[in-house]
Amino acid sequence: MLSEYEITALLLSLKVSSIAVLFSLPLGILCAWILARCEFPGKTIFDSIIHLPLVLPPVVIGYMLLVSMGRQGFIGSWLYEWFSISFSFSWRGAALAAAIVSFPLMVRAIRLSFESVDIKLEQAAQTLGSSRLKVFLTITLPLTLPGIISGMILAFARSLGEFGSTITFVSNIPSETRTIPLAMYSFIQTPGAEHEAARLCVIAIIIAVLSLTASQWLAKRAQQKVTA
Repeated sequence: MLSEYEITALLLSLKVSSIAVLFSLPLGILCAWILARCEFPGKTIFDSIIHLPLVLPPVVIGYMLLVSMGRQGFIGSWLYEWFSISFSFSWRGAALAAAIVSFPLMVRAIRLSFESVDIKLEQAAQTLGSSRLKVFLTITLPLTLPGIISGMILAFARSLGEFGSTITFVSNIPSETRTIPLAMYSFIQTPGAEHEAARLCVIAIIIAVLSLTASQWLAKRAQQKVTA
């Protein structure tokens, strides 16, 4: 049986990861569509910026978030003053950090799905009088559903494992920001708590394997429905 401490960390991780994926999904679809369908000066730079979190050290991302979105940051201070919203040292900040780190994986999966859609289908629908928005909602988006599902689950799994940017931006606060990786870190730093750390490690592995398996299964089901 899991202890109350472990259950709290698990539930917080699921909450943070779910919110990170849901709130970043619309922007992820938009960025993936732009990269797949649009040509414009600076596209390479735009693509590089989106994928920057993949190569930056997570601590650097956490520091940048602290400087920009913290209570005294140039964006965070404005949000707190006008809307009383604070990201630093709260689960909202953990969700923001997870969303940024996992965003490139989501965009890449969705972009590949957009690129696999035959553009002639969209052009044919437009010649029949459908608007670009209607074509996108009724043709393009359904055909890219497998990639969207895969991107969401990959981003969810990546969010569950985020550590560096989270601990830098929101610290390691019990019941507030202490997700599974941070709880494991706390156990590792505590003498005699190796068993608890190992148990959380197993839980993290199980969730990751289930997420990847679900991603493949759901993508297959969605692909079958699209091609049926």
